[in-house]
Amino acid sequence: MDDIAVGPLDLAARVDDALAVQAVAFGLSAEEVGVRRHIVLRHLTCPGARALGATTGDGRLVGFVYGMPNDRAHWWSTIVEPYLRATGYESWLDDSFVITELHVHPAFQNRRIGRTLITSITADADEPRSILSAVDRESPARALYRKLGYQDLARQVHFPSAPMPYAVMGAELPLLG
Repeated sequence: MDDIAVGPLDLAARVDDALAVQAVAFGLSAEEVGVRRHIVLRHLTCPGARALGATTGDGRLVGFVYGMPNDRAHWWSTIVEPYLRATGYESWLDDSFVITELHVHPAFQNRRIGRTLITSITADADEPRSILSAVDRESPARALYRKLGYQDLARQVHFPSAPMPYAVMGAELPLLG
């Protein structure tokens, strides 16, 4: 990570750069990127929303994370709430910091950038725990989350229009190093 700097990101100003990273990392179509652009900009108006970016020496954004204190009225919470209620973890929707998105460009993965982004953004959280959703399959992302202390709270969570199921994961803060 020696040539990558992690720090505060004006995500509204660099939303297109961030979504370009997400598109490559997550395989999004141009149409999906357009939809997500509006979602990201709306999320940034939520109280407590903040973002960090990972940039190269010449200013290229190669990774980002953003999140906010959870609000049960938000769309994501309304979708995951019945799944968490069924597993006995509904209380995790209260007093938690949500990792809304975390993506690192594939050419820059396996360099501790994702770990640095998520541990840095949660280090400043006022909430005692963090929650997130990730595609419900074994992946480097899920392995990283487990190493940081996240555990599965609910699996086989289906979001409208998502082709595959997700897992909701939660961790006490601070995250494990």
